[in-house]
Amino acid sequence: LQGPAHGLRPHADAKGMGEPRFYLLSKGSAETFGFSLHEELGCRGHIIRQVETGGLAQRRGLQDGDRLLQVNGHFVDHMEHHRVVQKIKASGNQVLLAVLDGGSYEAAKALGRDLSQMLPADIRPRLCHITGDKSGFGFTVSSPEGMKGTFQLSVRQDGPAEKAGVPQGSWLLELNGTSVRSCSHTQLARKLKQSGSKVTLLVASSAVEEFYRLRGLRVTAVVADTSWLPFRARELHMVKGPAGYGFLLKEDDCRSGATGQFLWDVDTGLPAEQAGMKEGDRLLAVNGENIEGLDHQQTVLRIRANDDQVTMVVIDPAGDEFYHSVGFGDPAWSCP
Repeated sequence: LQGPAHGLRPHADAKGMGEPRFYLLSKGSAETFGFSLHEELGCRGHIIRQVETGGLAQRRGLQDGDRLLQVNGHFVDHMEHHRVVQKIKASGNQVLLAVLDGGSYEAAKALGRDLSQMLPADIRPRLCHITGDKSGFGFTVSSPEGMKGTFQLSVRQDGPAEKAGVPQGSWLLELNGTSVRSCSHTQLARKLKQSGSKVTLLVASSAVEEFYRLRGLRVTAVVADTSWLPFRARELHMVKGPAGYGFLLKEDDCRSGATGQFLWDVDTGLPAEQAGMKEGDRLLAVNGENIEGLDHQQTVLRIRANDDQVTMVVIDPAGDEFYHSVGFGDPAWSCP
């Protein structure tokens, strides 16, 4: 995590009500975020509890009784509790949370305030995949002389970059999955040339970039808007029929070298095919839980946890290869 934790305490407005605070939590694969999320009788909201002493959440500033409002830029106060828990689990090892202290939350509810209006409309950077044409990618880069890592994009109207979703005047944060913060203008130009005919950019508008900078947070792909990408994970919901779901789960090596779970032998007319499963899809999550690190038997147990239905997040081979090629590895962070 980049940046200090201080400066993120509630700020009282004229009526003494606190403002939402934002925390980017980044953990190792064997660690936890250091808190539990509770739903309690007689209390409204998703409540932060069991903040571990010395744990990641406490070090960043989360407090017992805080109410969770946003997960990775998505408003969750109105969502069912188990879906919010699933969103956090599906985020993997990094998650951006927006919380409000318990007293301010209860006061806002008592006043009938719309909590979503207390949050910025959109705090997500954008992930864009550009296929160049004969005149290039359709953008030019400018940067202050002598300053590394600060690049603003000028986007040509109706060019490849604009069609791929790159906003005019946005700031470039990552190129093909790698941060550009330490790049000179010359190094960036070389990297763009080496990209060939396709390039993937993580970009942020001035407002989004300022939002993170003022809070000492680093903008990362985990919170990105991926709706412009040509490759996306798909969510499949299946209800078991008399002949089962109609697919086989096989363990195999992924392109990253790790072991993954793949879906094969999809039977015509059975629930798996009807839900949109394709031969060779890789399984990313089961019932909202990221399966990264689980072995075959553990994954099967997750699928069988509910007797007659299951929800899976999968990605096809082309999408899997794309995410690996730009350095994002497991694309579970981009689940719907």
